[in-house]
Amino acid sequence: MAPGNVTTELIERHRETLGKALEAIRTRDYWTPYPEHPKAYGEQAPAAGRAAFDALLNRHFELGQPGDGGPVGAEVSPYGIDLGITYPRPDPDALLAAMEAALPAWRDAGPEARAAVCLEVLARINARSMEFAHAVMHTTGQAFTMAFQAGGPHAQDRGLEAVAYAYAEQTRTPAQADWTKPQGKRDPLAMTKTFTAVPRGIALVIGCNTFPTWNGFPGLFASLATGNPVLVKPHPRAVLPLALTVAVAREVLGEAGLDPNLVCLAAEDAGEGLAMSLATRPEIRIIDYTGSSAFGDWLEDNARQAQVYTEKSGVNTVVVDSTDDYRGMLNNLAFSLSLYSGQMCTTPQNLLVPRGGIDTDAGHRTFDEVVADLTTAVGKLLGDDARANALLGAIVNPDVLARLERADELGEVALASRTVAHPEFPDATVRTPALVKLDAGKPDDHAAFLAECFGPVAFAVAVDSTAHALELLRRTVKEKGAMTVGAYTTSPQVEADVERVCLDTCASLSLNLTGGVYVNQTAAFSDFHGTGGNPAANIALSDGAFVANRFRTVEVRRHR
Repeated sequence: MAPGNVTTELIERHRETLGKALEAIRTRDYWTPYPEHPKAYGEQAPAAGRAAFDALLNRHFELGQPGDGGPVGAEVSPYGIDLGITYPRPDPDALLAAMEAALPAWRDAGPEARAAVCLEVLARINARSMEFAHAVMHTTGQAFTMAFQAGGPHAQDRGLEAVAYAYAEQTRTPAQADWTKPQGKRDPLAMTKTFTAVPRGIALVIGCNTFPTWNGFPGLFASLATGNPVLVKPHPRAVLPLALTVAVAREVLGEAGLDPNLVCLAAEDAGEGLAMSLATRPEIRIIDYTGSSAFGDWLEDNARQAQVYTEKSGVNTVVVDSTDDYRGMLNNLAFSLSLYSGQMCTTPQNLLVPRGGIDTDAGHRTFDEVVADLTTAVGKLLGDDARANALLGAIVNPDVLARLERADELGEVALASRTVAHPEFPDATVRTPALVKLDAGKPDDHAAFLAECFGPVAFAVAVDSTAHALELLRRTVKEKGAMTVGAYTTSPQVEADVERVCLDTCASLSLNLTGGVYVNQTAAFSDFHGTGGNPAANIALSDGAFVANRFRTVEVRRHR
């Protein structure tokens, strides 16, 4: 089948899905084409996915890219397994030259064909969700169910969401327009004008260790759908999920008669600094990055030739004023603190509680009682080792473990972390969260709770009042940023006040969550991840601004 016929067939195959995605980002209601329940993938899928993952171990991952400089890679699972997988060592000169050569045909394919190709890539990734789940689990430490959902269907949702926004922005302007200006008695001026979405150039996706697909797919598919070749630079400890993604993309592009070098992988060993050297090359015109503020700030300051999109660190805060569902609040907070051992950019860190206590449906509770009740809730949630392993996963890297083990240096430990044995992986490092009591009235405590402590360490901070908590919230978000803010109150005035603080500081707010929705979870097509308006991130996943500057509209006009 000719290339044009292939892309036409893909357009028809995915037309309905694209249409529904466009409707979903308009209405913001729940929708997904990718089931999040493993049973939806068939009885044979779990075994087939595990077998596919096992077949990748202790082998070289071949991609057929230009400029293969020999093997690279040394991934070790947080569950104690040496993956033994190597990848092609990139030759940046050869890769970037090949990617630039591939751009014109991809640009000329147009927004609809590009969206269809991207949706085919996502569909094939979805069919391999079980395989991806094991790859995510054994590079990030996520428990299997979370690795399947967050690393699979939920990441695919975010990728499709980005494609939908990209398509909407590129087609906002018509491809062609007839322009006629009356001239009175003279003949009118008549012109034909064409408008083409022109990509910026090669996009660099710098992957993170904790959520390589969930955080990587938005930038990857936003850039690809807007016509830009994409070079994927994974975190050295989490290469496999993105290598699988690149392999699928190259397969689809080749079958569609397009150059597979539109998507390439740049793997490295730890400490090589490849991201830094790639980021400042003139060929790189777009950068997507998730990780520490230090390197994110460096990219924004030094990669001046590129449009840089960063999601960095922040200090997520929950204001506790009052509640009419005390048990629901405690259970919700306990789950939020425990999920993936707190190794999420959305996990709450600071719980601001008036030292005089709060009013609840269970009576007035003092600060110390709230802290004690929360520690009890966490203990009950994680008391059974099987349930704890399913919720906590494993500690992703030694830096997180070191922070956890220094928790007692930061303040009074109200809830000590404990080690959980994993029945299947004896070498896994599984730890429950720690909760440390601090006091906002003590200047020496400020350094601890005003800095991000990524991982399973949270702070219960005593404040003078709810008004004091809101002042501290405002300061924290302005100075340090926040991906999430939560609040519990039965007061309409306090609710309005905390909402005003979040609007002023551009931080997303979750109010009175007591059920099955948690502050550290967001739903694609409905919830924005980040706002781009505070120091935690300069973008939101996903909105029109996330995609619109990845291309420019070039006009050609002619007399009719």
